[in-house]
Amino acid sequence: MLIRRKPDLTENEVTPEALYRQRRRFIQSGFALAAGTLVPGLHAAAATLDGEQFTDLGASRFSTDEELTPFDSIASYNNFYEFGLDKDSPKELAQQMQTRPWEIAIEGECRNPMTIGIEDLLADFDMEERIYRLRCVEAWSMVVPWVGFPLSALLDKVEPTMNARYVEFRTLHDPDQMPGQRRGLFGYVLDWPYVEGLRMDEAMNPLTLLSTGLYGKVLPNQNGAPIRLVVPWKYGFKSIKSIVSIRLVEKQPLNSWQQQAPNEYGFYANVNPEVDHPRWSQAKERRVGEILRRDTLPFNGYAEQVASLYNGMDPKNLY
Repeated sequence: MLIRRKPDLTENEVTPEALYRQRRRFIQSGFALAAGTLVPGLHAAAATLDGEQFTDLGASRFSTDEELTPFDSIASYNNFYEFGLDKDSPKELAQQMQTRPWEIAIEGECRNPMTIGIEDLLADFDMEERIYRLRCVEAWSMVVPWVGFPLSALLDKVEPTMNARYVEFRTLHDPDQMPGQRRGLFGYVLDWPYVEGLRMDEAMNPLTLLSTGLYGKVLPNQNGAPIRLVVPWKYGFKSIKSIVSIRLVEKQPLNSWQQQAPNEYGFYANVNPEVDHPRWSQAKERRVGEILRRDTLPFNGYAEQVASLYNGMDPKNLY
């Protein structure tokens, strides 16, 4: 288990020295884009629109010691079908998306529903742990230094009721900005908007993050700006991007890929090397930038933190 336990990760471990030394102390244009502490009474790390740079980032106790995937690879090899079916198109086509202003509605089975702007949302959180150096798996695997905070902190704020058994997420639906959502252009791959879901105990696990950045920088559009989900023990299609709606519900949501291909995509989507996908083996993975494959770890190496969530369940149902 390659989990770093002591919070000793520094900024210069995840950001080039020339960048992390360009520290800014005040928020430009009123935008507070990460959780942290600048000066007394101001609970937001500085990030300006021009420099797209965070400051005052702490470490997470969940961080791994494994080598980081280079920023250029993370930002140029993306699954984001709203901006194209291949891995290269999102980097170009997503730049037209406007991420300000941006609001997220949190509603459903909760006592304190709210609609909150991204700046107000992030200014509300004063987190001690902000850099999460985590293994992540999509059609490939990476080690990504995410900037974010636990989803549980937001859910606690809206006070879920006893009926809240699942959390449903929806991404932005705007064909004018997202060409992949235009009928006919890419074959209209999914029934938009993109929908994902977690069971409540999965959502409340401290490893489940809302991320607003990576590598010490504001989250690039192609990586899901301005806010996305990160669930590191699951396959990447569970980590929904550009979130506009978080809804607490009693019944299990039907996520987009379940609806599109129910014989290939299940609700849980946990990394499970012992259960093959209908069209390929899950036993091996290839990390971006590497030629050789490596053994896939159960729960992507986070079994110690999450395996107990699935006690008594048939492992074949966990993908």
